[in-house]
Amino acid sequence: MAQEVRGIIARAKGEPVSLETIVVPDPGPGEAVVQIQACGVCHTDLHYREGGINDEFPFLLGHEAAGIVESVGAGVNDVAPGDFVILNWRAVCGNCRSCLRGRPQFCFNTHNATQKMTLTDGTELSPALGIGAFCDKTLVAAGQCTKVNPAAAPEVAGLLGCGVMAGLGAAMNTGQVGRGDSVAVFGCGGVGDAAIEGARVAGAHTIIAVDLDDKKLEWAKNFGATHTINAANEDPVEKIREYTGGNGADVVIEAIGLPNVYEQAFYARDLAGTVVLVGVPNPEMKVELPFIDIFGRGGALKSSWYGDCLPSRDFPMLIDLYLQGRLNLDGFVSERINLEDVEAAFHKMESGEVLRSVVMIDGVSA
Repeated sequence: MAQEVRGIIARAKGEPVSLETIVVPDPGPGEAVVQIQACGVCHTDLHYREGGINDEFPFLLGHEAAGIVESVGAGVNDVAPGDFVILNWRAVCGNCRSCLRGRPQFCFNTHNATQKMTLTDGTELSPALGIGAFCDKTLVAAGQCTKVNPAAAPEVAGLLGCGVMAGLGAAMNTGQVGRGDSVAVFGCGGVGDAAIEGARVAGAHTIIAVDLDDKKLEWAKNFGATHTINAANEDPVEKIREYTGGNGADVVIEAIGLPNVYEQAFYARDLAGTVVLVGVPNPEMKVELPFIDIFGRGGALKSSWYGDCLPSRDFPMLIDLYLQGRLNLDGFVSERINLEDVEAAFHKMESGEVLRSVVMIDGVSA
């Protein structure tokens, strides 16, 4: 029987979000209903509200979440009611050319729930990233549920569902940071700090944080930055070379998505080094680089989408590292809020006041 629950809805471009009643159907074949416990407020949700993803309003926002599986549909075997799960937006198909070649982390045919959640008047909702988790309960494809150790707090675990995984994976998966490497990260928001944390966990020797905000540079130190550069006051390329024996960093991660910053990242790497783009540019942006420099400097220019993660492989491992005290996830949680506080959290995020506001669906706030 369908259930009526609370959800945060973006009805029109640029308009404040609203807390409304939504209808969640029973799970069909291959689907699951998840009781949401916590959901991080991510920039992607704001992009949806601003019409930056598409114009398929109204949106049910929220996607960076953890919770308990309440029920599953026919044919679901990987998760069961009562399982503690992190939601992901890459439910791999297992049948596309990438999956069949043993590269499911690049799956080209990821999928979401077939049924639609609605408003009480029957208006179909577009769930953010196929999830929609600023709500009491949501309907997802069962493959979007990744079972992890329930000893982890939901407000921490859920962060792996998007931004933190993107940053960790940019360093650990895409950038292949290894022991003794030097790493520079441009942009010290949530994704950039996660890249710094990922570089630390991977064994990087020198980790250089670059930003325009001294407060964010202080945050970066908490995640493992050994050096910081305020690019408003110093040339980041020259300083990175100074901190790396005049050579440049082995891996440079651009976590902003701006052409001029990408160019700086390109020249801040050592010969045969790697540049990883995890910041999201807008469609109008272009990069111009001398073709001879692309050839002559060697190495690799990579893009990292969701940290090139495979949720079934990476989420349980990262939660285990967290529970062992080897991965700092607590540091990303700036505040715990209620569902009705999401709009205010967007403003705090835009002004750089927080790394992550996390909605606690059980009403806990701080």
